[in-house]
Parts: sequence; C-alpha cells; structure tokens
Amino acid sequence: MSLSALRQGGHRRGMSSSRFAVPLLGLGQAINFASSYYLLGVMADPAARAMSMGTQPLFLALSVAFLISAVLTPLAGRCVERFGGARVLAVSHLAFALALGVLALAPNVPVLCLGVVLLGVGMSGGLYGTAFAIVVEMQGQGARRAIAAVSLLGALGGALGWPISRAVLDVVGWRGAFAFWGVVQAVVCMPVALFLLPRRAASPTIKSVNEPVRWCPAMIRLATFFAGAWAVSTAMGAHLPRLLSDLGLDAATAAWVAGLMAASAIAARLIDLTVLHRSHPILTARAAALLHPAGAAIASIAGPMAAPAVAIGQGLGNGFLSVASGVLPLTVFGPDRYARRQALLLTPARYFQAAAPLAYAVAMDVSPYVALAASSLVCLVLFVLTFGLRPTGQRPLN
Repeated sequence: MSLSALRQGGHRRGMSSSRFAVPLLGLGQAINFASSYYLLGVMADPAARAMSMGTQPLFLALSVAFLISAVLTPLAGRCVERFGGARVLAVSHLAFALALGVLALAPNVPVLCLGVVLLGVGMSGGLYGTAFAIVVEMQGQGARRAIAAVSLLGALGGALGWPISRAVLDVVGWRGAFAFWGVVQAVVCMPVALFLLPRRAASPTIKSVNEPVRWCPAMIRLATFFAGAWAVSTAMGAHLPRLLSDLGLDAATAAWVAGLMAASAIAARLIDLTVLHRSHPILTARAAALLHPAGAAIASIAGPMAAPAVAIGQGLGNGFLSVASGVLPLTVFGPDRYARRQALLLTPARYFQAAAPLAYAVAMDVSPYVALAASSLVCLVLFVLTFGLRPTGQRPLN
C-alpha cells in the first residue's frame, strides 16, 4: 500500500473517531466516576463487614486518594500536552483497573485500603480534565458544547453508578463487583481510548512542553473559584442525607430527597447544552456559585418542607460547575496549553476536596444552619471572584 493511501486511511480514521469522540468520552467518564468517586457509597459497607471493620478506614483511604490525585494532576496535564489526551486516558483506565483488581483480591484490611488509595492514580488523569483536553484538541475555542455534552454523559456515573454497583453486588458479592468494574476498565475503556479516540494532529515542540505555565492574577482567581466550589460540592456530597435529617426530615425522606441532587446536576448540564450554550460561560460560573446559597436560604427560612431546595440548588450548582471547570479556562486563556493550565487550575481543588468532608462535619456538629451559612458564605465570595476575569487582552467579563 502506498504512503498516500496510508495517510488517507489515517485521515478517514481520524474523522470517524472524532465523530464518536464525545459520546465515547462521556460514557468513559461515567464509568470512571462510577468505579472510583462514587464507588464506596455502595461498596464500603459490605467490604467493611466482610473484613470485620468499620467504614472509616476506607473513607480515610479515599481522602488519601484525593491527595494523590492532587499531587499527580499537574503531571497528568504535562503528559496530555506531550503525548495527547487519548494516551493519558488509556493509562488512567489501566490504573483504575489495577486498583480495582487489588480491591477485588484484597486478603486483609491494609491491602483493601491500599486499593482505595490507588484509585487516586487513575483519578489524576481520568476525571474530566483529560476528556475536556481531548475535546479542546479536536475543536479548539469552539469546544464549549462538546465539553457540556461530555459532562452531561459523565453525570450518569452518579445517577447510574450506584444502582449498577448495587445490582452487581447483589449477584456476585463485593469482590465480584470490584472485579466487574476492573474488567470494564481494562476490556472496554482502555481499548476505546487506545484505538477509537482521535489522536492529536500535531504534538507541541519539546521546547513548548518544557516551558512552565506561569501563574497570573486570572489563574489565581480561577483556581480559588474552583477550589472553593469543588470543596462545597464534595462536602455536600458526603453529608447531604445527614444535613437534610438535621433540617427536620426523617431518614427515609432525607435519603430520597438527597437523590434530587444527582437529577438536578444532570438537568443543569442539559440546560447549558441546549439553552445556555450561546451565553457567556461566566454566567454558568456565577449560577454555579449562587444556586447553593439560594437553596440554603429557602430551606432556612421556610423550614423542613423546603429542605429539598438544598439538594436541588446544590445539584444544579454542581452541574453548572462541571461545565464551567472545562469552559472557563478555555474562554479566559484560549486553547493554547489548555491541558496543562487546566490541570494546574484544578490542583488546589483536589486538596480542598480531601479536607472538605471533615471540615463540614465539624460545622454540622455545631448546627446544620451554621454549616449552611458557612458554605453559602464561601459561595458568595466565589461569586464576587468572577467579576474582573478577562480573556487575555480583552476587557473584564462583567
């Protein structure tokens, strides 16, 4: 076969893979979240009972996994810049598969906790950041709708991950459920990343890869915004059922109402994809910051019957935040060096996510209203931070 024929075949393959890249990336993100971020919500209790232990060591190990993710995220960004997002995503799927294999085969408590900790390696390059970078590699400045679509599909990891894990757990037990997700990562997700996702057309020069991305006031402002917003999101994800109970709902109702957060997060992504895609992304970020305080205020003023407003407000905020995390860096700084810059911007958020559940638990021990006031104050400060942001060389995004 001639060289030109090979090139034409590669070009056709690239166009074909690009056509399916967004749904493939989105479904891959759903699997990644279901088998890491949301995994212990279903698996912690049966695994802990089998090991004759409490669940606290497993959730402590999950906090360590967040810390490992924070440490490795900048490295993942550099690797995306050098090797392309598809290869980094494939390595992340492999890391998830190995960690899940350790969990499935763990003979004792230390190895079980080690498996949870190792999930942090996959998280560093496998949760949204790399997927968004692949979309930007393909579409550049016009990637907003694709980012929103990937985020929308990825949200299925929360909506469907728990039911799927529960169904598999009921059939094959907790070890089998860990093994199930590990096989999906190794046999489905990793080959998709290696062979079906598009390769970057041209790699940056070694000189540009080795040049650091320098922090500037806009980067500091954005990093602070993401750190605070994701900290509130993580704290609410860990404590929402208990918070709703403390606000006056019975345990069964609180558990049902907490489920509204996932549905609302999906709704927000769908709204951004279909209605707000032509609006400025700074509005998405401001909505993400204001919806939690709005829900908290309604619940605090109107009493227990209005407690669902907390779940709905937080869920909508989470959905808009996930889109803003991908789109705002693109809007403010452009597609150049997007992967590395976005990794740096989200690194502080990983550290805050590790500490947020414990810090919020302390506030809740004082009063649920104190906790809501504290998280609402954080969100209001973040809202103020969005004023004055500007794309390079342009006026502020007010």
